[in-house]
Amino acid sequence: MTATFALEDRSAFAPVARFISKPKVRFTLSGSDALEQHLASVCKKVHAGIGRIIPKHKLEGLALGGGYGRGEGGVLQTSAGDQPYNDLEFYVFVRGLSWWNDRRYAKALHQLAEELSLVAGIELEFKITSAAKLRQSPQNLFYHDLIMGHQWLLGDERLFADCEHHRNAETIPLSEATRLLMNRCSGLLFARDKLEHEHFLSDDADFVGRNIAKTELALGDAVLIAFGEYHWSCRERGQRLSEPATTESLPWIEELRRHHAAGVEFKLQPHRSSLSRAELQNHFCEVSSLAMTVWLWLENRRLGCDCLSAAGYASSRINKWPDTNRWRNRLANVRVFGPRALLIPRNRRHPRERILNALVLLLWVPAESSPESTQEVQRELLATEPVALIPAYRERWSRTS
Repeated sequence: MTATFALEDRSAFAPVARFISKPKVRFTLSGSDALEQHLASVCKKVHAGIGRIIPKHKLEGLALGGGYGRGEGGVLQTSAGDQPYNDLEFYVFVRGLSWWNDRRYAKALHQLAEELSLVAGIELEFKITSAAKLRQSPQNLFYHDLIMGHQWLLGDERLFADCEHHRNAETIPLSEATRLLMNRCSGLLFARDKLEHEHFLSDDADFVGRNIAKTELALGDAVLIAFGEYHWSCRERGQRLSEPATTESLPWIEELRRHHAAGVEFKLQPHRSSLSRAELQNHFCEVSSLAMTVWLWLENRRLGCDCLSAAGYASSRINKWPDTNRWRNRLANVRVFGPRALLIPRNRRHPRERILNALVLLLWVPAESSPESTQEVQRELLATEPVALIPAYRERWSRTS
């Protein structure tokens, strides 16, 4: 494969000037030379912009992660030629305390991202971290994907010294699979919200189609995590899911494989949906139903419970995010829900528990068939306006994802 995938090949990580002028790695599998050059030009502008914001003595490194960093970025084929489609995710390694660096640089980086998004034609995102934080953080899916597939704009593999715990896919915690599904099923919820609007535009169809495809991919990925078979490459994950990974009986596995294959295809060769609202609604219902099945299977496995329905899961008082510090959880609840969170029940539990309960109720327990579920969502989100539950959920979810 390309140098993006062969992290042992240190010669692949050349200084940024060489990388831009004569790329040794690719951002996509099948994109045109023009697209590759465009993405390389954006990276060059990112490197220059970061240098104007963060002092040289503070900046440890700068890496492109995500699909384009792994060489599997989406290629949108248009009449004007190949175009990028997925977001560009940059990890900015800054020496010092992460919370202080966030306060000091986040606003300027956000402004830079907005400016360069206009140039790139896609969204840019900057994530501030540090080599020390990477080493000290418990194993998680985001850091695994970053370390196993990335492109350096500044820095080299030495920044990942003593980060071996992030490399082993077999030991990625089950909670990371739940976190992945929480995020992708939230996108599914927002897609349904678009489908239910009075006016449905072409941009809405693209949003709905994209989030359905992301969920299709995530469902298979979550099952692979559960069986210790996850891989950073979506193509390899597709191959692994197509082969028997377990003797466990899963009646829905063939349906899962079919949808995961569609998710892989969309990730590599995305397209703007031309389906009608009714067609997208049918696709949404099919994927949403499978998502609920996988969700309950995963959560019963992770938590050692036996929830048979979405309503049963949401009403269960089992601790849904265990092994966390109760005092830190109190602070986290304040960050997500505000100071009144100190007075609510279960404030010693992680706020993600409330988000999980609210998501399951909003997505899979119709309010018209269970009016009390609306009140339960309000209580979980500490929301005061039932008509604005989706915006309330989006705001609180964004603080815990």
